[in-house]
Amino acid sequence: MQTADTYDDNLLDRLCIWLVSRKMANAIGAQTAISGYSGFVDLSKQIMQGRNAQQQQAAVAQVLQSLVPAPVLWIIRTAFSPTRLVCVLNAWFAAQMFEWLVGPCEVTQADVKGQDGIVRQQPSAVHIQKCRYLADSQCVGMCVNMCKLPTQAFFTEKFGIPLTMTPDFGDLSCTMVFGQMPPLPEADDALTEPCLIECDAGTVSDSACPKLMTPIQ
Repeated sequence: MQTADTYDDNLLDRLCIWLVSRKMANAIGAQTAISGYSGFVDLSKQIMQGRNAQQQQAAVAQVLQSLVPAPVLWIIRTAFSPTRLVCVLNAWFAAQMFEWLVGPCEVTQADVKGQDGIVRQQPSAVHIQKCRYLADSQCVGMCVNMCKLPTQAFFTEKFGIPLTMTPDFGDLSCTMVFGQMPPLPEADDALTEPCLIECDAGTVSDSACPKLMTPIQ
Protein backbone atom coordinates (compact mmCIF):
# COMPACT_ATOMS: atom_id res chain seq x y z
CA MET A 1 0.00 0.00 0.00
CA GLN A 2 1.06 3.57 -0.63
CA THR A 3 0.54 6.57 1.62
CA ALA A 4 1.49 9.87 0.02
CA ASP A 5 4.98 9.21 -1.39
CA THR A 6 5.76 6.23 0.87
CA TYR A 7 6.06 2.83 -0.83
CA ASP A 8 5.90 -0.58 0.79
CA ASP A 9 7.91 -2.70 -1.64
CA ASN A 10 7.12 -6.41 -1.48
CA LEU A 11 9.64 -9.19 -2.04
CA LEU A 12 9.19 -9.18 -5.84
CA ASP A 13 9.52 -5.39 -5.94
CA ARG A 14 12.76 -5.54 -3.96
CA LEU A 15 14.07 -8.29 -6.23
CA CYS A 16 13.37 -6.17 -9.32
CA ILE A 17 15.04 -3.14 -7.74
CA TRP A 18 18.10 -5.23 -6.81
CA LEU A 19 18.37 -6.84 -10.25
CA VAL A 20 18.11 -3.60 -12.23
CA SER A 21 20.43 -1.80 -9.81
CA ARG A 22 23.03 -4.54 -10.24
CA LYS A 23 22.75 -4.30 -14.03
CA MET A 24 23.19 -0.52 -13.82
CA ALA A 25 26.22 -0.85 -11.56
CA ASN A 26 27.81 -3.35 -13.94
CA ALA A 27 27.11 -1.12 -16.95
CA ILE A 28 28.99 1.86 -15.54
CA GLY A 29 31.45 0.08 -13.27
CA ALA A 30 30.14 1.78 -10.14
CA GLN A 31 28.58 0.92 -6.80
CA THR A 32 26.27 2.57 -4.31
CA ALA A 33 26.23 2.29 -0.54
CA ILE A 34 22.52 3.08 -0.50
CA SER A 35 20.06 0.20 -0.46
CA GLY A 36 16.66 -0.26 -2.08
CA TYR A 37 14.98 2.18 -4.43
CA SER A 38 17.07 5.10 -3.21
CA GLY A 39 20.17 3.17 -4.29
CA PHE A 40 18.62 2.64 -7.70
CA VAL A 41 18.09 6.40 -8.04
CA ASP A 42 21.63 7.06 -6.77
CA LEU A 43 23.04 4.85 -9.53
CA SER A 44 20.95 6.79 -12.04
CA LYS A 45 22.53 10.01 -10.82
CA GLN A 46 25.97 8.43 -11.19
CA ILE A 47 25.16 7.62 -14.82
CA MET A 48 24.51 11.33 -15.38
CA GLN A 49 27.89 12.37 -14.02
CA GLY A 50 30.42 13.01 -16.79
CA ARG A 51 28.10 11.77 -19.55
CA ASN A 52 26.13 13.80 -22.08
CA ALA A 53 22.51 13.04 -22.93
CA GLN A 54 23.36 10.52 -25.66
CA GLN A 55 25.84 8.68 -23.44
CA GLN A 56 23.29 8.50 -20.63
CA GLN A 57 20.72 7.02 -22.99
CA ALA A 58 23.26 4.54 -24.35
CA ALA A 59 24.09 3.36 -20.82
CA VAL A 60 20.42 2.74 -20.06
CA ALA A 61 19.94 1.00 -23.40
CA GLN A 62 22.76 -1.37 -22.41
CA VAL A 63 20.98 -2.12 -19.13
CA LEU A 64 17.63 -2.76 -20.83
CA GLN A 65 19.17 -5.10 -23.40
CA SER A 66 20.97 -7.01 -20.64
CA LEU A 67 17.60 -7.72 -18.99
CA VAL A 68 16.11 -9.41 -22.07
CA PRO A 69 18.17 -12.02 -23.98
CA ALA A 70 18.79 -11.16 -27.65
CA PRO A 71 17.05 -14.36 -28.92
CA VAL A 72 13.90 -13.41 -26.99
CA LEU A 73 13.94 -9.93 -28.52
CA TRP A 74 14.36 -11.45 -31.99
CA ILE A 75 11.46 -13.88 -31.49
CA ILE A 76 9.13 -11.14 -30.26
CA ARG A 77 10.11 -8.72 -33.01
CA THR A 78 9.77 -11.42 -35.68
CA ALA A 79 6.66 -13.24 -34.49
CA PHE A 80 4.52 -10.38 -33.22
CA SER A 81 3.46 -7.35 -35.22
CA PRO A 82 2.09 -4.34 -33.29
CA THR A 83 -1.55 -5.34 -33.64
CA ARG A 84 -4.26 -3.94 -31.38
CA LEU A 85 -4.20 -7.08 -29.23
CA VAL A 86 -0.41 -7.05 -28.85
CA CYS A 87 -0.43 -3.37 -27.84
CA VAL A 88 -3.27 -3.93 -25.36
CA LEU A 89 -1.46 -6.89 -23.81
CA ASN A 90 1.75 -4.86 -23.50
CA ALA A 91 -0.14 -2.12 -21.68
CA TRP A 92 -1.64 -4.65 -19.27
CA PHE A 93 1.76 -6.24 -18.65
CA ALA A 94 3.43 -2.86 -18.04
CA ALA A 95 0.74 -1.82 -15.58
CA GLN A 96 1.19 -5.04 -13.63
CA MET A 97 4.98 -5.32 -13.65
CA PHE A 98 6.35 -1.78 -13.44
CA GLU A 99 4.63 -0.38 -10.34
CA TRP A 100 7.85 -0.92 -8.38
CA LEU A 101 9.54 1.52 -10.79
CA VAL A 102 6.90 4.17 -11.44
CA GLY A 103 4.28 3.78 -8.73
CA PRO A 104 0.53 3.11 -9.09
CA CYS A 105 -0.72 3.01 -12.66
CA GLU A 106 -3.72 1.82 -14.65
CA VAL A 107 -4.62 0.85 -18.21
CA THR A 108 -6.62 3.52 -20.03
CA GLN A 109 -8.00 4.25 -23.50
CA ALA A 110 -5.93 6.09 -26.11
CA ASP A 111 -6.32 7.25 -29.69
CA VAL A 112 -3.72 5.34 -31.69
CA LYS A 113 -2.87 5.82 -35.34
CA GLY A 114 -2.50 2.41 -36.96
CA GLN A 115 -0.22 1.32 -39.77
CA ASP A 116 -3.11 1.95 -42.15
CA GLY A 117 -3.22 5.59 -41.05
CA ILE A 118 -6.59 5.23 -39.32
CA VAL A 119 -6.90 6.49 -35.74
CA ARG A 120 -8.63 4.04 -33.43
CA GLN A 121 -9.38 4.12 -29.72
CA GLN A 122 -7.96 1.18 -27.80
CA PRO A 123 -7.02 0.34 -24.19
CA SER A 124 -3.28 0.30 -24.85
CA ALA A 125 -2.27 3.26 -22.68
CA VAL A 126 -0.87 3.17 -19.15
CA HIS A 127 -1.51 6.18 -16.95
CA ILE A 128 1.07 6.60 -14.20
CA GLN A 129 -0.58 8.64 -11.47
CA LYS A 130 2.63 10.12 -10.01
CA CYS A 131 5.89 8.73 -11.28
CA ARG A 132 7.97 7.42 -8.40
CA TYR A 133 11.20 7.83 -10.36
CA LEU A 134 10.52 11.46 -11.26
CA ALA A 135 9.19 12.33 -7.80
CA ASP A 136 12.28 10.82 -6.15
CA SER A 137 14.85 12.30 -8.53
CA GLN A 138 13.11 15.65 -9.18
CA CYS A 139 15.13 15.79 -12.41
CA VAL A 140 13.76 16.37 -15.90
CA GLY A 141 17.01 15.15 -17.44
CA MET A 142 16.86 11.82 -15.59
CA CYS A 143 13.24 11.33 -16.62
CA VAL A 144 13.95 12.01 -20.29
CA ASN A 145 17.43 10.53 -20.73
CA MET A 146 17.15 7.50 -18.49
CA CYS A 147 13.50 6.56 -18.78
CA LYS A 148 11.46 8.14 -21.55
CA LEU A 149 13.83 8.10 -24.55
CA PRO A 150 15.63 4.77 -23.97
CA THR A 151 12.38 2.98 -23.07
CA GLN A 152 10.64 4.32 -26.17
CA ALA A 153 13.58 3.23 -28.33
CA PHE A 154 13.80 -0.18 -26.66
CA PHE A 155 10.18 -1.10 -27.28
CA THR A 156 9.97 0.52 -30.71
CA GLU A 157 13.25 -0.78 -32.13
CA LYS A 158 14.05 -3.94 -30.17
CA PHE A 159 10.56 -5.31 -29.58
CA GLY A 160 9.05 -3.82 -32.71
CA ILE A 161 6.16 -2.38 -30.69
CA PRO A 162 5.90 1.43 -30.95
CA LEU A 163 5.72 3.28 -27.65
CA THR A 164 5.25 6.93 -26.79
CA MET A 165 5.79 8.21 -23.26
CA THR A 166 4.45 11.64 -22.33
CA PRO A 167 5.48 12.88 -18.89
CA ASP A 168 3.60 15.73 -17.24
CA PHE A 169 6.17 17.70 -15.28
CA GLY A 170 3.40 19.70 -13.61
CA ASP A 171 1.83 16.87 -11.61
CA LEU A 172 4.60 14.26 -12.18
CA SER A 173 2.24 11.89 -13.96
CA CYS A 174 3.02 10.11 -17.23
CA THR A 175 1.16 8.34 -20.01
CA MET A 176 2.61 5.42 -21.97
CA VAL A 177 0.83 4.59 -25.24
CA PHE A 178 1.71 1.29 -26.86
CA GLY A 179 1.17 1.29 -30.61
CA GLN A 180 1.91 5.00 -30.98
CA MET A 181 5.18 5.93 -32.72
CA PRO A 182 7.29 8.28 -30.57
CA PRO A 183 7.53 11.88 -31.79
CA LEU A 184 10.55 13.21 -33.63
CA PRO A 185 12.97 15.12 -31.36
CA GLU A 186 12.00 18.48 -32.83
CA ALA A 187 8.34 17.80 -32.02
CA ASP A 188 8.88 16.42 -28.50
CA ASP A 189 7.99 19.00 -25.85
CA ALA A 190 9.80 17.01 -23.16
CA LEU A 191 13.13 17.89 -24.76
CA THR A 192 12.64 21.60 -24.07
CA GLU A 193 11.32 21.28 -20.52
CA PRO A 194 13.01 23.48 -17.87
CA CYS A 195 14.27 22.15 -14.53
CA LEU A 196 11.80 21.37 -11.77
CA ILE A 197 11.67 23.68 -8.76
CA GLU A 198 13.26 21.10 -6.42
CA CYS A 199 15.94 19.91 -8.87
CA ASP A 200 19.49 20.01 -7.46
CA ALA A 201 21.19 19.50 -10.85
CA GLY A 202 20.25 22.84 -12.35
CA THR A 203 18.48 26.13 -11.75
CA VAL A 204 14.88 27.01 -12.47
CA SER A 205 14.56 29.12 -15.61
CA ASP A 206 12.62 29.34 -18.85
CA SER A 207 15.33 27.44 -20.74
CA ALA A 208 15.55 23.68 -21.12
CA CYS A 209 17.05 21.49 -18.40
CA PRO A 210 20.85 21.49 -18.99
CA LYS A 211 20.91 17.68 -18.75
CA LEU A 212 18.88 17.54 -21.97
CA MET A 213 21.68 19.24 -23.89
CA THR A 214 24.46 17.48 -25.79
CA PRO A 215 27.55 18.89 -23.98
CA ILE A 216 28.69 17.06 -20.83
CA GLN A 217 27.37 18.81 -17.75
